[in-house]
Amino acid sequence: MPNFCAALNCSRNSTHSVLAFFRFPRDPERCKKWVENCSRSDLKDKTPDHLNKYHRLCARHFEPNLITKTSPFRTVLKDNAIPTIFDNPSFKRSNNETENKDAPEAKKSKSDSQSEPTKDNSEATTKEISESKNGDGVDSSPQVIDEETLNKEYLKSLFDVVVMMGTQNIPLHGHSDKEPRSKSFTPSNFQALLEYRINAGDEFLRKKFEGSPVNLEYCSSTQLQQMLEVIENCVHGELLAEVKEGRFFSLVVGNLVEIGGESRLPLFIRFVDKTNCLREEFVGFLPFEGDVEAITKRLIAEVTEKCGLDMQYCRGQAYLCSGVSAMKVKAVVARIAELHPLAVLTPCSSCSLNICLANTMTFTGVHLVMSTLKKLDAFFSKSPLLQNQLESAISIYYQGNEEKASVLKEACYSKWTEQHDTFEVAVDLLESLLLCMDSIHDNEDHKWSDEVAHNAFVISEALADFEFVMTLVVLKNTLSFSRAFGKNLQGQTNEVFFASSSLTAVLHSLNEVYENIEVYHEFWFEEAVNLAAALEIPVKVPRLYFRKRPTSGEEIQPETYYKEQVTLPVVSHVIKELSDLFSENHLKALKSLSLVPAIMGQLKFNTAEETSVDIYKDDLLNPDTFPAELHCWKIKWKHGTKDVVLPSTIYETLQLSDVKFFPNVCALLKVLYNLPVFALTNDKCSTAKQRLTAYLEDTPVHHRNKSMALFYINCAIKHDLDSMVEKYLKMYPDSEPSENRD
Repeated sequence: MPNFCAALNCSRNSTHSVLAFFRFPRDPERCKKWVENCSRSDLKDKTPDHLNKYHRLCARHFEPNLITKTSPFRTVLKDNAIPTIFDNPSFKRSNNETENKDAPEAKKSKSDSQSEPTKDNSEATTKEISESKNGDGVDSSPQVIDEETLNKEYLKSLFDVVVMMGTQNIPLHGHSDKEPRSKSFTPSNFQALLEYRINAGDEFLRKKFEGSPVNLEYCSSTQLQQMLEVIENCVHGELLAEVKEGRFFSLVVGNLVEIGGESRLPLFIRFVDKTNCLREEFVGFLPFEGDVEAITKRLIAEVTEKCGLDMQYCRGQAYLCSGVSAMKVKAVVARIAELHPLAVLTPCSSCSLNICLANTMTFTGVHLVMSTLKKLDAFFSKSPLLQNQLESAISIYYQGNEEKASVLKEACYSKWTEQHDTFEVAVDLLESLLLCMDSIHDNEDHKWSDEVAHNAFVISEALADFEFVMTLVVLKNTLSFSRAFGKNLQGQTNEVFFASSSLTAVLHSLNEVYENIEVYHEFWFEEAVNLAAALEIPVKVPRLYFRKRPTSGEEIQPETYYKEQVTLPVVSHVIKELSDLFSENHLKALKSLSLVPAIMGQLKFNTAEETSVDIYKDDLLNPDTFPAELHCWKIKWKHGTKDVVLPSTIYETLQLSDVKFFPNVCALLKVLYNLPVFALTNDKCSTAKQRLTAYLEDTPVHHRNKSMALFYINCAIKHDLDSMVEKYLKMYPDSEPSENRD
């Protein structure tokens, strides 16, 4: 409720004024003087407690030296303050000297006003209008705001600040919140912004806090957490409305990150929106704690309870994790596939197949290779001068082969550490990379900083390890069999379709390698030894192996060690991983791509989709009419479009105006389109991963917040503050904003 001034003939109220309002004192003597001075006879029989609770006087009735501003949002009176400034003519001011002193000036002013009425009246009128605009003038009909409206507006202000901080990636807390020993005087960012808002004229916030202790928080941690949950709920509702309408979706789990003091998995939802465009949106972080069963239940709860989706409509899964966490995540998605067989595991379109296969290996040598590649990518991205240094090293090693040198230099300007041929490029670059790192580490001309020189030394130590060289050679040769296959999976729709038919040949070649591992390993080991000799790297068994191995008289040879610890595990892992990624249901789904007109044309319209579509028969609008509809679909493209270019992608097909006359075909294409193996063709629909990466890079670990990250990554969606307030009051009906403070 707004505060009204209790003085006679004063109608100022806190809604239309920036003035402070003070409670009547509880001290009986002082309270009596306040009542007498304000000339309110009706208040004489009220008790001090009653007056203190229900009546106020505005700051205009006190001498300025009696008022103290203890903070930007808090004004207090001195303990002995008595109001003495009133408009009532019967009340005489106690300071007679001041009155006598000002008398001549008053008379002069009166005389002037009589001689120049037009000018002074104009000024007086202007002054009154100005005071009225500032809220200090008399308002004969003040607007009364009830407590419910005041609380809603107060909550709206809080939500507005939190949403703004989230979308702008401003951490909620300052140094003093996270570092108790810090001597910083900076308050939390949230408190500072609320304080700024109060000073900028937010009356609803000011009313809530003007009567509270100076050091009291604006918003308790409990209330703030409740607000964050409400905003998350609203973001999910706005973000996933089209998913619920279209029903079908897929899940993509990102790489493990540290946020909120915990290890969490980023979770993305893929779906086809109203415009038949494939989108991938970030929906939150999943705690990575407990065993596989616990994480599985938590993931399903996140999707069903928080996101409001039905897992029976999940049609695909993919994960981007690496190392040890990848094995655990793979077990989770395998468990989900057991519960929901149509939620097939597929490679993710945003990661090349060979990199995906290597990331899921937990072997020490492979981990060394993959972590070094990430360090190389981060190292050369810091400065163009470092890139120039690498180009110079390439020119030195490929003096007689300008064509090869040109190809490698061009590769260095792309994301070569994430491509299908990453390991082939790494082998070709190895000599140049080591020369470049040694040159930077030596730093003879003091060109590089200590940090850069140190990072170069760390990378050179990894490159000059025979375990790294041998593992890199094995990865290059093993994954050469899946390189073309993986490239087709990230190609055009027809390439994805025909890739599904070539998987058998890929697995056949890898099984042949496994059956003749002795022969293949001998060639690969020789290649690694020759490469190490060129780099003056000694061929040896890793030191860690001898520390783990019990003491015995037998001495293991490097060739035998690397066959058992690298070659065999890598080849067998790739075979198993490809088999898991391309299950029977996944291959059937890819074969259903023959519904795309361009692929039908390439196959001369001789296809039998009915068998591959069996897995999705319950997803069709009318399964009984599908054979007849499919026949008409083929006839339409075979005979009715001689001079028309056949649509070559699912997206192009779904954009056809007459596709609505083939409801089963349309429904099936939408289901297929959700699979993570298909690339996001629209850049506007694929920004979630980019914004997540930016958030993690730009936000220190101790400032990361799962809710604020959700707001930042999804900053483009509409934020309705009124609906947030209403949802908050429904979710926490017993929470009183003005009282819910620590």
